[in-house]
Amino acid sequence: MWHVKKDIERAKKQLFQALRQGIGDEGVLQAMERVPRELFLPPENRHLAYDDIPLPIGEGQTISQPFVVAMMTSALNLRPTDKVMELGTGSGYQAAILSLLTPQGKLITLERVPSLANGAQILLQSLEYHNVDVRVASNFLGCPEEAPFDAIVVTAAAPKLPEVLLNQIKIGGRMVIPIGTFKEQELVRVLRTDEGPSLTMLGPCRFVPLIGEGAWPEEGC
Repeated sequence: MWHVKKDIERAKKQLFQALRQGIGDEGVLQAMERVPRELFLPPENRHLAYDDIPLPIGEGQTISQPFVVAMMTSALNLRPTDKVMELGTGSGYQAAILSLLTPQGKLITLERVPSLANGAQILLQSLEYHNVDVRVASNFLGCPEEAPFDAIVVTAAAPKLPEVLLNQIKIGGRMVIPIGTFKEQELVRVLRTDEGPSLTMLGPCRFVPLIGEGAWPEEGC
């Protein structure tokens, strides 16, 4: 057991050394270092927690690659008081990071799979991420009753920019979302302005599909 812990600590140190070569946002990296990624994985995958790869978490879902998590989180330009929405809680790893970056704000995170939502809620509470509200998602994208948000992060891929989500962001608010086909997508940063959305392409990626009105229909997945 001691050797396993040492191996994890060594892998964690190596991962963050590597991430600092490509990610310049020290605030995001420090928040990620504080989150024990191994606890957000099934026991059989915990030895891989600090490999820079996505990993299965059950129910056909994955925990994202750390580099992609860092890139997406950095692109949100979060402030401590921001109100944030996440679509795709999964095991809660990204939510934990967002919680640390918005200590005076609020995070609403939505997950379609009830067992994952329940597990994430229990884990996040046990680790004392108190400003996180985990909810089971409906077929309607987002949480309009809580809008507008300063930032939205979507950890599942849409076929196009969902207007319904854009309308839930404040003017000046940001969204990061993968957009594309089932097999390949582009990670997009969206800034909502008075003139409309301003898009910045962040690079290729691959995520599970976003299900709901304005995204992919469930029967197509």
